Amino acid sequence: MHVPATLVRGGTSKCWLFDQRDVPTTLDGLEALLVNAYGAADPVQLDGVGGATPTTSKAAVIRPCAEPGIDIEYLFGQVGIGVEKVEWGSNCGNCATAIALWAVTRGFATITGDLTAVTMRNVNTGAVLAASVDTTGGVAHEFGTQTVPGTRSGGVAVGLSFLDPVGGTTGSRTPSGAAAEELEIGGVQVRVTMIDAGAPMVLVDAAAVGRTGAEPVAVLREQVDWLRSVRRAAAARMGLDTLGDAVPKVGFVGEPVSYQSSTGEAVAAADYDISVRMLSMNAPHPAIGLTSAVGIAAANLLDGSVVHARSTASAAPVLRIGTPAGVVVVTCAGLGEYGPRRVTVRRAARILCDAEIHVPESAVPMPA
Repeated sequence: MHVPATLVRGGTSKCWLFDQRDVPTTLDGLEALLVNAYGAADPVQLDGVGGATPTTSKAAVIRPCAEPGIDIEYLFGQVGIGVEKVEWGSNCGNCATAIALWAVTRGFATITGDLTAVTMRNVNTGAVLAASVDTTGGVAHEFGTQTVPGTRSGGVAVGLSFLDPVGGTTGSRTPSGAAAEELEIGGVQVRVTMIDAGAPMVLVDAAAVGRTGAEPVAVLREQVDWLRSVRRAAAARMGLDTLGDAVPKVGFVGEPVSYQSSTGEAVAAADYDISVRMLSMNAPHPAIGLTSAVGIAAANLLDGSVVHARSTASAAPVLRIGTPAGVVVVTCAGLGEYGPRRVTVRRAARILCDAEIHVPESAVPMPA
């Protein structure tokens, strides 16, 4: 079978996007399609279209939404690398950036002058996101000059806002009931904040365990197994599945220090407010997932959290996050007792190709 798909870069991720009309309607059939199309069983995904990294082995299936005020819905899948499965339990902000541009080019949203609004709902989590896509001159653009930390390549500017992001999965900003607490990991007490904003996550106070939160990716890679044990312990405390790899997300946070970004730029401690190093599907994230950025910005507003304690801009609506790729700026608005109502990040996207992916029909179960 030949399946139409579009490869789009959104921020620091690449995501294959599928029209709902072109793929199986059952989740089992869709998962089988993606596993085979990506070559998921192979750790290098050689016999497939997957990128063999957590930031490039992503997929989304998109359909129009009949609900007033929402243009499209999308189901996000994190396709396995070396394992024949797809994680369906999370959202991806970088892919949402890609989806917003794709929606404009495909006519799912009507172009309205120099900026076009696209409102999206993530089927996995119920999260609603509002995007503002650059359509200068009243046209959809193939190329642009907007850059983001993690790549020197430009793209079409997209502003992405997460609407009412707090408690989307667990129903609470602090699922364990505390702004910060101690988790026992291997007989050691580890101070963490468990927060649900953008996505459920557990943030480790880096200094409390002899880290800075600004370690190079190669050093963070040595901490993956330990961070996974933190993630499992936090999942149990948050009432989440301890077997999946997508959520809760996990990483270190620390005070700003000077470092060199992955693209070679010098980043001074004064250039940002909080150091962050996160995992994505059990591997160091080369920058930061946008759902993680939302959670960190929300935690920065939470008195007593490990982010609030280490940030040089604690309680401020604008937070500059130091990531391995550089500084990501996140803006919170509509601040209330339970956290921000809107969290916005500036991103960029570019459509890379339209393709037909060849998948054996026998590999994809179809509904009777």
